[in-house]
Amino acid sequence: MLDFEAVRKKHMTLAELCMGVTVDDLRTLTHAMVDTMQSLIANCDDADVVFQPSDPAADDPNASAADDVNMAWTLGHVIVHTTASAEESAFLAAELARGVENHGRSRYETPWETVKTIAQCRTRLEESRRMRLASLDLWPDDAHLANTYTPWPSAGLINCVGRFVLGLYHDDDHLGQIADIMQQARRAHVST
Repeated sequence: MLDFEAVRKKHMTLAELCMGVTVDDLRTLTHAMVDTMQSLIANCDDADVVFQPSDPAADDPNASAADDVNMAWTLGHVIVHTTASAEESAFLAAELARGVENHGRSRYETPWETVKTIAQCRTRLEESRRMRLASLDLWPDDAHLANTYTPWPSAGLINCVGRFVLGLYHDDDHLGQIADIMQQARRAHVST
């Protein structure tokens, strides 16, 4: 997997991290990320998926309801959020690779409230893997690597490779959250 620490610390831009990354690398990185997420939830059960963790730093300014802004996310919520973000990046990357100028978002997120079983989480991860990998097949042989844009100021200028990698970066940002939810759920199981 890519090491995003230098980008997080602003010692390197995302574009610099992505230099030399190929479409085949993106396939390998996608498998590695989804495999990592699957391994984090390998010992979960349905109760873990809906377990309400403690997260004093919870802050979701994009929450659909005011009551949800400071709500800690369940495992099911994190899984649908990360997969939706990575798929959005993958599909925007495919457009950039084909020479289409960025024109906004391309996002659908499964309603997190509907995800209540570990089977749903595993299926959502595998569906996301399939969709991300399929999006790479949309890239032309000579991808338009000079087709760039700045998604937000701190992201800097990115091309199709950087856009795809942003999805992996976002996934990576949530790995610790998934691990923390699992630890809290395990402690709760032991104490009951």
